[in-house]
Amino acid sequence: MTVVFAGVGADDSNVNAHGPLYPDGRFEYVPIPEKTPDTDEPETFGSWDLRYDDRTGADLTNRLDTYPEDGSAETVRDEAVPDWPLHRDPNFEAMTYGEHREGFGQYVSRLSRLGEGDVVAFYTSLVEEGSERKHRYLVGYFTVETRTVIEPDDPIDMKREKLARHPENAHAKRATDGVPFYDDKRLVLLDGRTPGGLFERDPIKLSEYRDRPDGPGGYYLDPAVAERFAVSEGSDYMTRKPALVSELDGEEFVEVVGRPGDR
Repeated sequence: MTVVFAGVGADDSNVNAHGPLYPDGRFEYVPIPEKTPDTDEPETFGSWDLRYDDRTGADLTNRLDTYPEDGSAETVRDEAVPDWPLHRDPNFEAMTYGEHREGFGQYVSRLSRLGEGDVVAFYTSLVEEGSERKHRYLVGYFTVETRTVIEPDDPIDMKREKLARHPENAHAKRATDGVPFYDDKRLVLLDGRTPGGLFERDPIKLSEYRDRPDGPGGYYLDPAVAERFAVSEGSDYMTRKPALVSELDGEEFVEVVGRPGDR
């Protein structure tokens, strides 16, 4: 295991919108909404400036779906949207990322196998102007420096100590009394180093759209992309966001993709 592709960022499942991909190859990345307003994260949808025009994240949507899995889901609408905090995960500036998802995507089991020098690569949904297609694009990555796994049966003091190792991580910022929001789930936390970061432009398209005779069409991993990145694990059904495993090592991946500052 050397590279894991992780699906992140706002889309119509949580923000009722997708980041725009501009004709010149520039694009906007917007994080998902936080599941709770109780977080130390200062950035909100109203303060999150888009990189290439004068709008904010709040200008893209009038509805946020927070989807906490503890039954307290909240739909945030209209004038409440600008004040709702972001779940900055990944945080490309601090180079930190955390996950509790498992199930279909197999995130925790795959990410927890990464070690120093491996890579976590991030893809999101972007929409080109005038298009209805919401393709998945690789938009950034970082090289793994440290990994921490918090187990559900860890003692409380151990959970607090492990979270404290990653103070800039979104999961640490929304912790209550130093305990993870999902205290009954396995949580993997990754801190990174260069090479890494969010691309400035020219994201790499990963998906293709396929019509289906027996139902609605969907997005799938492009076979040419799977070959280019030596994808060996993970579903090719990208309408959802599976964690994908590449057999490239960290240096080979950077060679193929390039460094974020050069894109």
